[in-house]
Amino acid sequence: MKPFVVLAGISTCLIMLWSCTKETKTAQATQEILPVTQPIIIDTTYTQEYVASIASLQNVELRSKIGGYIEAVLVDEGKPVRAGQTLFRLGSQAYRQELNKAQAILRSSQAEAKTLALEIKNTRLLVEQNVVSKSELDIVESKLETLKAKIEETESDVANAQLQLSLTEIKAPFSGVIGRIPNKTGSLVDEGTLLTTLSNNQDVFAYFNVTEKEYLDFTEQNEVGRRRSVKLLLANGQPYSQTGVIETVDSQFDKSTGTIAFRAKFPNPKQVLKNGASGKVQLTNSLKNALIIPQKSVFEVQDRNCVYVLDAENKVSQRNVQITQRLPQLYVIGAGLTTTDKVLYEGIQRVTDGDLVSPKLMPMRQVMAGMGQK
Repeated sequence: MKPFVVLAGISTCLIMLWSCTKETKTAQATQEILPVTQPIIIDTTYTQEYVASIASLQNVELRSKIGGYIEAVLVDEGKPVRAGQTLFRLGSQAYRQELNKAQAILRSSQAEAKTLALEIKNTRLLVEQNVVSKSELDIVESKLETLKAKIEETESDVANAQLQLSLTEIKAPFSGVIGRIPNKTGSLVDEGTLLTTLSNNQDVFAYFNVTEKEYLDFTEQNEVGRRRSVKLLLANGQPYSQTGVIETVDSQFDKSTGTIAFRAKFPNPKQVLKNGASGKVQLTNSLKNALIIPQKSVFEVQDRNCVYVLDAENKVSQRNVQITQRLPQLYVIGAGLTTTDKVLYEGIQRVTDGDLVSPKLMPMRQVMAGMGQK
């Protein structure tokens, strides 16, 4: 039986030795050297992006005001035109004939009026000489008054005919760029038919919507009447070369979305921006006394933002934090931390609540320098 007792004793010692070794390794693993940092308070800026729709400074539809055949198209799609330039010419023969007819009637009536005026003069002399009665003079004068009314009506007909004739030429109301031309030479158009569009793209407007909170933050940071500079990202993600300014804010919020519209104006000297284009307006705001930590330090637990904080014994504990602003690689903390807290910077996936670690302190400025930030 003694051999069995010896073997049992040896086995017990081996088991105890293995157990101690395991505990030592576990303790060493638990106290892994991990970088920690401390939140700092800084003044900084942050940029917010808003989806924007682009609109020309002036953009109109040019429609025919009369019916007829397109006699000539004098411009091409996408080409610049100057204010007052003739763009289209409709068939004018019928309108010219109407004008000639009205003018002829007017000339005839005016000649007849001169004749009646002379007749009135002669009749008045005869009345004074008692050759004819006063009623004869009244009749002639009445004829002249009737003719004068007819002349006024004919003058109106002439003016209307001149207007109709002028409408056969469609001119540019302002300088700009011609859009698509759906109807070509020879096409029959009715009153109101779309002929083309004209856009003045020397400057463009960018319309974008902000929330009520963002609107209030904006008004707090900007004096009334002061224009704020903004940038624009094009649809391909490239920055637009020109800087814009916020000109106006809508007078009311949209109840369905809870947002209010802003309008920014951008110079467009190279005509890069077109009516109907899209982009993203970049609005940079200042942020005072912001408590910041690295984004790497934050993890989510059931829709809550958390960090690991070290106590005096270097034991990690999970703590909820409130994030108020996202910066490049950083978070602004609204609640949950102070500048004296030690926050685990890296390795959050390798620890659990209550673990011991060996902290390696990395000042927040050093962390930011590694991110390429000041």
